[in-house]
Amino acid sequence: MTATATASRAGERDTTGSGAAPGPQRRRPRTRISGTTIAGFPTWAFVLFFFVVPLALVLWYSFGYKPDLFSAHANDKLSFDRYGEALDATFLGTFVNTLRIGLIGTAICLVIGVPFAYWLAVKLRPQYRALALALVLVPFWTNFLVRTLGWQIVLSPQGFLSDALQSLGIIHGDLNVLYTQAAVQLGVVYNYLPLMILPLYVAMDRAGQPLREASADLGANRVRTFLQVTLPLAAPGIASGCLLVFIPLMGDYVTASVLGGAQGNMVGQLVASQFNTAQNWALGSAMAVLLMLFIAAAVVIVGGVALIIRFLVRRSRRVDLVKGAGA
Repeated sequence: MTATATASRAGERDTTGSGAAPGPQRRRPRTRISGTTIAGFPTWAFVLFFFVVPLALVLWYSFGYKPDLFSAHANDKLSFDRYGEALDATFLGTFVNTLRIGLIGTAICLVIGVPFAYWLAVKLRPQYRALALALVLVPFWTNFLVRTLGWQIVLSPQGFLSDALQSLGIIHGDLNVLYTQAAVQLGVVYNYLPLMILPLYVAMDRAGQPLREASADLGANRVRTFLQVTLPLAAPGIASGCLLVFIPLMGDYVTASVLGGAQGNMVGQLVASQFNTAQNWALGSAMAVLLMLFIAAAVVIVGGVALIIRFLVRRSRRVDLVKGAGA
């Protein structure tokens, strides 16, 4: 009975009729969604809806025009005319001013951030680092506009800082810093300095105490250890910090509007004025696209110069081993 049932099942599997043993059956591959893909969906959705789609809309609007006084944009006729209007003397001069503020602000943040991050990662006791990092992050717990308005009160000619400097005899009149490029420079350094400190701290903390101790054991002093061990290992953090500061600083318009006035004009103010005041979304979009292209070009140029300098430094430190005569 068992043999008959087995033979019957074998005959059902033998569809060719040849009596040969059936081969392995091929299963249709199934598409499976891995856990990594599911976990990464919020990130991709965020990038898509809050970066790709708005950027595409700005690019699309830049090819349109302002049809009349009461309409913001129209795209029934596409052209590059708005880019020609955007590339005028006012925009280029304002961009040069913005670039100068951005480069100086990034450099000042780097000069302040490197020693502070080194002290935070190396010198400060571990039990106090969490508190120090919390104090660095405190400004981010306050609204960006509120922080900038606070500096407007501090730098006011009738503010307490002006009164204190006059009482100390440092200045003999009102403090005339507000609504100047110096006020804008101070404001951007204050607002973006934490973005420089945090990646520098992470990079210097990863450099590790054993490497610094090994450098000291080999006879290097603290300055040489910092310049030849800690700082080169922190180079990725320096690059990340400079990008995190420079890119948003170039598009900032709140600091320039609150602290700079007419003398501290930046490109972000021009773009915002086209959207909010002039209601010319096409021209504002063209300015925004040009600003992004100029920022990307500046980053590429500075990055290329940094790579060339790095190559020259490594080449100057290269040691060529020469075989002995008896080898």
